[in-house]
Amino acid sequence: MNSRAFKWLINIYPPYWFTGIRIKQVAADFREITVQMKLHWYNRNYVKTHFGGSLYAMTDPFYMLMLIQILGNAYVVWDKAAQIEFIKPGRATVTSHFCISDAQIDEIRMHTADGQKFLPVYPVDVVDTQGDSVARVKKTLYIRRKDI
Repeated sequence: MNSRAFKWLINIYPPYWFTGIRIKQVAADFREITVQMKLHWYNRNYVKTHFGGSLYAMTDPFYMLMLIQILGNAYVVWDKAAQIEFIKPGRATVTSHFCISDAQIDEIRMHTADGQKFLPVYPVDVVDTQGDSVARVKKTLYIRRKDI
């Protein structure tokens, strides 16, 4: 799938569409994705800040989806676990930026070369318009080569 089709499909995916989560940018090689969520009446909680679940949802599948595209069909990639720390209330537009480096790809290939599973942990921050962290998420992925 190309990055434009990916962005379009995720942006019309009902669970994201109904929360106000939008992909703003996808690199052609899937190594970077930027996701935003504006604060609306339908995605705020009782105290008029972003729902914690919405903050998590905007970070949920992206490392997994990026690595599926980058590594291709020779690998199994799943989300295994997640941890979220709420740092301060989100009262405006929030953004998360996901990036996969060459070193991370090399590390995956090294750890899975003999068919073993690899469980890397990738952090991502949810930041407000001032660049302050609203939440910090740690995603644990399950990665294994299929053909061994």
